[in-house]
Amino acid sequence: MKVLGHKIELLTGLLLHDVTMAGLQELRFPEEKPLLRGQDAAELENSDTFLLAVDTDWKEHDIETPYGLLHVVIRGSPKGNRPAILTYHDVGLNHKLCFNTFFNFEDMQEITKHFVVCHVDAPGQQVGASQFPQGYQFPSMEQLAAMLPSVVQHFGFKYVIGIGVGAGAYVLAKFALIFPDLVEGLVLMNIDPNGKGWIDWAATKLSGLTSTLPDMVLSHLFSQEELVSNTELVQSYRQQIGNVVNQANLQLFWNMYNSRRDLDINRPGMVPNAKTLRCPVMLVVGDNAPAEDGVVECNSKLDPTTTTFLKMADSGGLPQVTQPGKLTEAFKYFLQGMGYIAYLKDRRLSGGAVPSASMTRLARSRTASLTSASSVDGSRPQACTHSESSEGLGQVNHTMEVSC
Repeated sequence: MKVLGHKIELLTGLLLHDVTMAGLQELRFPEEKPLLRGQDAAELENSDTFLLAVDTDWKEHDIETPYGLLHVVIRGSPKGNRPAILTYHDVGLNHKLCFNTFFNFEDMQEITKHFVVCHVDAPGQQVGASQFPQGYQFPSMEQLAAMLPSVVQHFGFKYVIGIGVGAGAYVLAKFALIFPDLVEGLVLMNIDPNGKGWIDWAATKLSGLTSTLPDMVLSHLFSQEELVSNTELVQSYRQQIGNVVNQANLQLFWNMYNSRRDLDINRPGMVPNAKTLRCPVMLVVGDNAPAEDGVVECNSKLDPTTTTFLKMADSGGLPQVTQPGKLTEAFKYFLQGMGYIAYLKDRRLSGGAVPSASMTRLARSRTASLTSASSVDGSRPQACTHSESSEGLGQVNHTMEVSC
C-alpha cells in the first residue's frame, strides 16, 4: 500500500506540474527526419518486407472531403450492386503495414478479386506523407468517420464491407452508426469501444514522459508477452513505425485516438432506443492481444443475432499478420453468411476437378424469413447472419463465439 501511495503521489505531482506549465508541450519525438516524397520514400518501400507487394494493379487517389484530403488506393472497379471492401488501418500504421500480409495471402486474393478493394489511409499516415504544418488540427475520430462518405461517393460505391483494425475499427464502427445505409458488413479487429477516462489519460501522459512514440504505439499493437519476447515481427514493426510513418503526423493521430469518446452502443433491449450496429459484424481478436478486454466488451454490446466473435488461438496483437490463413477462412464464411459465396481453389487437393474461383449470390435458406436473391448484381439483399461452415448457409444463428 505504501508503494501504491507513493506511485499515486508521484503521478499526481507530475500531472499538477504538467497542467501548470504555460504552453503545454506534447510528447517529444526521436530526432528522425520526416519521410518526404521522392527517392527516400521509394528506397524505404523497396527495402521493407511488409511493403514489397507488387502494387501495379493499385491506383492512388487523393480525395477531397469536408475535413481535408484522404489518401486512398483502389484495385478494381464497382461491379453492379456488389459492395466494395473498404479497409482502415490502426494508429501507428498505414494500409501497407497493416494489411499487405493479409491481402497478399493467396486464398484471400481468390476472394478479393471478385470485389473492388479500397484501402484508406488516415490523414498524413501514408508512405511518403508530407508533414502537416504547425497548428494543423487533426480530425476527431467522428470527423474521420464523416470523411468516408466522400470516398464512397467518389468511386460510386453503393455500400461497403468494412475491415478495420484498432483505431480503424473504431472509425468504421462510427461510420456505420452515422451512415448505416452505406455499410453492409463489418470486420472489426482489436476494437475498443470505450473512451479513455482520466486515469487512463494520466497513465498515457506519464508513459509519454519516459517512452518514445514508437514504443507507446508498440504497446498498443502488441501484448507485453510479445514485446518481452522481442520477436522478429516486433523488431520489424518498431523499425517501420519509426522510419516509414511521419512521426509528427503520427503524434497527432495518436493524440486524437487517445482522446476518443465512448462508441455509445448498447445491445438492443438493454436500454430504451439503444444505438447499435445494424449490419452483420465479425469481431476478431488474438488470444494474446492487448485489445482482448475491449473486444469482449464490444461483443456484449452488439446484437447477438448478427454478431460473430472470433478469438484466434496462437495469435497476438496483429492476427491479420500472424494468422492470415485463419482470418481468410473466417472472412470467407462471413461473406457466405451475407449472401456471397466463394468457390475457392483448394491447394490441398491433388487431382480431380476443383471448382473454379467465382463469386455468386447465395440463395436464401427456406428457414430464414428473407427474400431470395437470384443474381450477383441484383438488388441489395438483407444480410443473413453467419454460419460456422459452408453447410446450412443462410440459417439465422445467434452470436457465434469461435476460438480457432
